[in-house]
Amino acid sequence: MKLAGRSAIITGASQGLGAVIAEQFVAEGAAVALCARTDADLAAHCKRLLAAHRSATIFARPVDIASREQVDTFFDEAQAALGRLDILVNNAGVYGPMGSIDTIDWQDWIDAIAINLVGTVYCARKAVSLFKPNGYGKIINVSGGGATSPLPGLSAYAASKAAIVRFTETLALETREWGIDVNAVAPGALMTRLTEELIAAGPQRVGASFHARMVKLKADGGTPLELGAELCVYLGSADSDGLTGRLIAAQWDPWPFADEMKREIAESDIYTLRRIVPKERGKSWGDR
Repeated sequence: MKLAGRSAIITGASQGLGAVIAEQFVAEGAAVALCARTDADLAAHCKRLLAAHRSATIFARPVDIASREQVDTFFDEAQAALGRLDILVNNAGVYGPMGSIDTIDWQDWIDAIAINLVGTVYCARKAVSLFKPNGYGKIINVSGGGATSPLPGLSAYAASKAAIVRFTETLALETREWGIDVNAVAPGALMTRLTEELIAAGPQRVGASFHARMVKLKADGGTPLELGAELCVYLGSADSDGLTGRLIAAQWDPWPFADEMKREIAESDIYTLRRIVPKERGKSWGDR
């Protein structure tokens, strides 16, 4: 029971990765406050969780994290229902409009940024205000491949996910003295409802190469959702204390990290967003 005695808010928790994160948090002993935009899906998932874990403490509300008013109300109600809050998992997100920047609907682009970036940041802001008085807290931001690779045809998604990583690194430094760990998670290439949307969009809108990757992903099954959820459990537990400001890949990185490895990570730029300079590629120019 790695999360026994801890309480967590999980956004986007009705289906896909968020639903599996919620399931694993409950299985590991956490009391949870769940939100998602679709009330029916959220209610159905809560029913499944309570059927499997009858003694679990689960609070749920439909919430659009792009709405400050809804987020404010949800955090207030979650704290009243669960008491002290220890963990925030920022999982809610959308792919946004698909196509070249000059052809997509501009409001759809803005709306995607509002959910993926602004909503994530605002939830983190709320969590920090609750964690600081306790001198402890865990913020886990779900990022992804869009943070480290360009994604033509998915500019809102790619830009917002990269911004989440830099925000994670920045917030980690801002909150370190209060014992708050802030990390981002790359859960791997997942086969979810969002992936089906990409495939349905077609190669003209998301690019032939990326579309082919998604079709292959569907055929192969993708990275298990459970792997990313297990990483979130680790980052929400005491086992990861002191690990902060990093982008951790569920599929590729050797977590859980031993204490010595955590110290080495903290003293380096490992698992951070950075610029590659010419000398790192064997070039003699630059650095003037």
